[in-house]
Amino acid sequence: MQRELLACGSLYSASGQRKYLNHDERRRFIAAALSWPHPRVTSLCLVLAYTGCRISEALGLTEGCIEWQSGCIAIRSLKKRKKLVVVRQVPVPPLCTKALKSAHQLPGSNPDQRLWGWSRSRAWQLVKAVMQKALIAPGIHASPKGLRHGFGLHAVRSGVPLNMIQRWLGHASLTTTAIYLQAMGTEEHAIAMRMWCPAERRQRSP
Repeated sequence: MQRELLACGSLYSASGQRKYLNHDERRRFIAAALSWPHPRVTSLCLVLAYTGCRISEALGLTEGCIEWQSGCIAIRSLKKRKKLVVVRQVPVPPLCTKALKSAHQLPGSNPDQRLWGWSRSRAWQLVKAVMQKALIAPGIHASPKGLRHGFGLHAVRSGVPLNMIQRWLGHASLTTTAIYLQAMGTEEHAIAMRMWCPAERRQRSP
C-alpha cells in the first residue's frame, strides 16, 4: 500500500499503524465491558461499541435520547460549519438497552438528566481500562476512536449499506464513510467470504 494512501482518509496512519479495533478485539472489548464491576462503565462501553458514536456524543446522552420501543438511541451531533444540531437514530441490540436500563435505573423521572457525569478525559480513561482488561495491545487503535472505526468496519463486514453507515456515524460526506471499504487482511477476507461461499456451495451440490 502506498504511503500517500495511508496518510489521507485511511484506516491506517501514515506510518502504517492500524486505527481500528478488529473483529476479535471488538468482541473481547464487549465481553470485558459486560464483566466490568461498575454497571455505568459497562453501559458507556456498550453504547460506544454498538453505536460508533464519539465519546463526547455519548457523554451528551440523556434518558430522553433512548427510544425504548424502537430500540434506537438518538445521538445529537453539532455540524460545526452551520452550527446546527443534527439528531441521528442508531439501532442497538437489546443487550445494550438492557444494560442502560439496569445501570441507570431507567426509565426515570427526568428525561433531561445526563446518563454519565464524567468528563471526557475520565470517560476516556475508563474505556482504556476496559481495553486493557480485554488484552488489547497499546496503539492508536486502542482508543474510543478505534471503537468508532471498528463499528464502521464491522457494519461493512455485516453487509450494511454504506449510506446507512454514513447516517449512523453522522458523516457529512459518503466519501468519509467509504474509508471502511479499505478493509485489509482478515477484515477484507471476511467480506470476500460472502462472495465465495455461494459459489462453493454450488460446486459441492450434486
